[in-house]
Amino acid sequence: MLRNREFRRFALIFFLLSIILISIGFSQSSAAGGLVLVTVLIFGGLFLTFTRTRYQRLAQLADQIDLVLHNDDHLFIGELDEGELSILQSEIAKMTLRIREQNAALQKEKENLADSLADIAHQLRTPLTSANLILSLTAESTDEKERKMNLREIEALLLRMDHLITALLKLSRLDAGVVQFQNEPIGVAELMETSLRPFLVTLDLHDIQIENHLSSEITIQGDSIWLSEALQNILKNAIESIGEQGTISIDGRDNPLFTELTIHDSGKGFEPTELHHLFDRFYRGKNGSKAGFGIGMALSQSIIKRQGGTITARNHPEGGALFVIRFPK
Repeated sequence: MLRNREFRRFALIFFLLSIILISIGFSQSSAAGGLVLVTVLIFGGLFLTFTRTRYQRLAQLADQIDLVLHNDDHLFIGELDEGELSILQSEIAKMTLRIREQNAALQKEKENLADSLADIAHQLRTPLTSANLILSLTAESTDEKERKMNLREIEALLLRMDHLITALLKLSRLDAGVVQFQNEPIGVAELMETSLRPFLVTLDLHDIQIENHLSSEITIQGDSIWLSEALQNILKNAIESIGEQGTISIDGRDNPLFTELTIHDSGKGFEPTELHHLFDRFYRGKNGSKAGFGIGMALSQSIIKRQGGTITARNHPEGGALFVIRFPK
């Protein structure tokens, strides 16, 4: 208590006033002086008792904070009575729990980052190893035709790595929350036409029909560029699942709660064990493309979730895969 300058000042003032009052009391009579002395002793004792109790509780709170700073699992929660110290103790307990939750979340993110880095290294190592091997064969070959063929293979491998790095950079930007999404009305039908445009040649070559039932009146709020990329990853998955000769059916509906967009392909659908991992990074299902990296679905989910939407996938009762995207009003 004596370390507190305010307490020392108060004690000094109380002592001086007590001396003055006692002196005045004894100057009047011994009884008056004795009464003043007893009163001063009682009030002084009560003040010291209450002050010591408050300092003991403050010391407990200080010890609790010290334990938190040293990453101790102990959390002091005493009997809470009404009062300022009880409110302070309650806030410290909340702060402690919040800090522990944040530490747990940071630890989980650290573990996820380590896993992601390991996956990235694995994904890049395979094409790099192939490129180095082909480069060595090219250096030893004297056949001009073979050298050109090897160079084309190296170019394809470098292009794959470029696509992987680009997708990973987009994911990292989304995870870090540095992407500034536009929030503007978007016509769903127009958005789907934009998303389908890069696949028109592929659809024609593989005889895949598009059944687009979207109404031009259905709109959502969001960023058309990022949402188009999310839809393109889903459409790419549908095209790869179908392979040759099939149909992709696109529907949408609007109600007071949400706007829903569904994409149903006539492909092989998903294995039951795949549905829980479909949106995991670097996960490639049994029917997935061997040339893919397993990032497209994770990127689509991240883009849609960052703009307030949800995406789910399941097998359609009539066969094939069904993706359901919803944007709440």
